[in-house]
Amino acid sequence: MKHIEPRSEVPSSINILTYNCWGLKYLAKYRTERLQEIGRAIAITVPTPEIVGLQECWTQEDYVSIRKHTSHILPYGKFYFSGSFGGGLAILSKWPIVESNMVRYPLNGRPTAFFRGDWYVGKGVACASVQVGPRRDETIEVFCTHLHAPYESEPNDSYMCHRTAQAWEIARLMRQAVERGHAVIGLGDFNMIPSSLAHRLITTHAPVQDIWKVLHPDSSLGAATHPLEKERRREIPNALFNLQENGTTCDSVLNTWRWRQQLQKQLLKGEDITVDPTTADPRAKRLDYIFFGNGLSLPSTSAQWRVDSAKVGMMNRHPTLKCSLSDHFSVEATISRVKQPLTTDFESAPKRSSVRGETNDTALRSLTNTLHPTLYTSYNASPTSSVVPVPVTRTPSPPTQNFNPTPLDLLPAYLPPASYNEILALISTYVAREYTQRRLRLIHFAVSIIISLGCFVAIWWSTQPGVSFLILIISTLNFGGGVIDGLIGGLFVGSELRALKEFEWEIKTAMDAAEMVSSDREPIIQGPAEQSRGYTTSVEDEDKSEEVEKELWEKVRESEEYGGKENMRRGQSRMV
Repeated sequence: MKHIEPRSEVPSSINILTYNCWGLKYLAKYRTERLQEIGRAIAITVPTPEIVGLQECWTQEDYVSIRKHTSHILPYGKFYFSGSFGGGLAILSKWPIVESNMVRYPLNGRPTAFFRGDWYVGKGVACASVQVGPRRDETIEVFCTHLHAPYESEPNDSYMCHRTAQAWEIARLMRQAVERGHAVIGLGDFNMIPSSLAHRLITTHAPVQDIWKVLHPDSSLGAATHPLEKERRREIPNALFNLQENGTTCDSVLNTWRWRQQLQKQLLKGEDITVDPTTADPRAKRLDYIFFGNGLSLPSTSAQWRVDSAKVGMMNRHPTLKCSLSDHFSVEATISRVKQPLTTDFESAPKRSSVRGETNDTALRSLTNTLHPTLYTSYNASPTSSVVPVPVTRTPSPPTQNFNPTPLDLLPAYLPPASYNEILALISTYVAREYTQRRLRLIHFAVSIIISLGCFVAIWWSTQPGVSFLILIISTLNFGGGVIDGLIGGLFVGSELRALKEFEWEIKTAMDAAEMVSSDREPIIQGPAEQSRGYTTSVEDEDKSEEVEKELWEKVRESEEYGGKENMRRGQSRMV
C-alpha cells in the first residue's frame, strides 16, 4: 500500500479530466496500442491533470498500462471491480484516496441483450474520497460513472427508463456528499444530452453544476439534428465551433472512429487523412460531463471552489496508427479555491428594504454577494431561446462560475410535477412491457417442459437410433432454452420489477413534495438553457418577509447540530 504523506495546505486549483477510453476487450480495434497512448497523452496534457476519471477501461491490464505512464503525476489510483467483466471505471489522483467503494445500479439493462453487455459489466458509480488538504475533512468526493448506452433515440429508447433511474441514483449520491459538507466532482460518460430528462434530474436533485453549461450557457441542447436544437433555428455548427462552444465529445467528424468504412480503410493503409475543422458537424453531441458542487457545511471553514475553465481534449491521434485514441474526446476543467469563508451571520445580510424596488434577480445578487463576495464576478446571462419555457418549483443559486451554496440550497429542489409525471409514465410503460415479457417467458418455459416430455415418449417408441438421437438433440435444446427463459422471467424480471417499484415510490414522493412546494411558491419560469443546468431566472417573491430568511438560517444551524449523526447514517447506507 502506498504511504500517504500529509499535505501542508489545500491546493489553490485542481485540474480535472474525464475520458471514455473505448477499451472493449476483443471488440475495440487496436485496444492495447490505443490505451498505452492514452496513458502517454494524459501524462503530457496541459495543464497537468490532478483528478482523472476513466470509463471503458475494462481490463486491469489496460489500467496498469495507463498507470505506468501517469504514476509520476497521479501516484494514487483505484481500478473498480464489478459485474462479470468489470465496470470499466477507474479514478486516478494526485492526492491520497482515503476511501472508495463501488455502488451498483439497481437497474442496468437486461441479460437477454448479451450482445450489448450493459447488464454483464455491472455498471454503477465508482466513489472515491480524495484528501486534498492536511485535515481529514478537507476532502473532495469523486464519482465516476458510465450510464446505460442509448441504442435508440429518445423517447423511443427502451432503456431510457433504466438510464433515468441511474441518473436519479448518482444524483442522490452526489447530494448526500454535498450534505456531508464535501465538495463533489461527478465525472463520466452519461450517455445523455444537455436537454435530456436525466440531465435535468441530476442538476435539480443534486446541488451541482454542469461545468460546461456554466462557462457556455448558450451551448447546444443536443446534436444539430435534434428537434430541440432545430427549434433554436441556428446554423449547423462546424467541427471547431462544436468543440470550442458546444463541448461535443462524441460523433464528431474529427474523430476517425465515426468515419465511413472506406476512410478508415485508407487509414489502415497508412494514409494520413485530415479534416477541415470548418466542416459542418451536424451529428456531434455532448455525452461526457464534469459536474461540480461545493459542500453545504455551514459555517464553512473548509475551502470553497469555483469553476475557472473547461475544454474538450484528447483529440490527438495515435502517432503510428493515425486513428483517434478513442471514439470519444475528453472533457477537462480547472476549479480554483476561493479563500473567503462563507458567513452564516444573518444580521450581516442586507434587509429587504435595502433592495426594495429592484428586480428579483438584482435583489438576489445583492443578498448573495453579502453571503458570497465572489459570486457574479464573471457571470453573463444566457441569450434567450425560442423554446417554450417551463415553470419550475425550485429556488437554487443562479448560474455562476462558482457554486457556493446558500441557505436556499438547503431546501429540497424539485422538477415541475409534469416532469415527474413523465418519469412515472416512462416507468408504467416499461413495467407493462416487462410483465408481458415475463408472461411470455414463463409460458415458453412451461411449453418447453411439455415438448421435452413428448420427445422422451417419442424416443421410447422410436425404433431407429438416428431418429432417437435427433429427437434427443431437439429435446435438449428446447428444454435448455425454456429453462433460461424461465430463470429470466421468474428471477431477473421479478428483481427488475421490484427495483422499478422502489424507483416509482421515490419519484412519487418527490412529486408530492414538489406539488406541496408549488402550492406555497409562485412558479418560476425557466428557459431551455437554464433547464439543462437546473437553474432559474428569477427568485422568491419580494413580498416575503425577512422572517422567512431568518427561518432558513435557523434550519441551517439546526442541521449542523444533528448533522454528524445523520451523515453517519447516510454514509452507512451508501456503502455496498
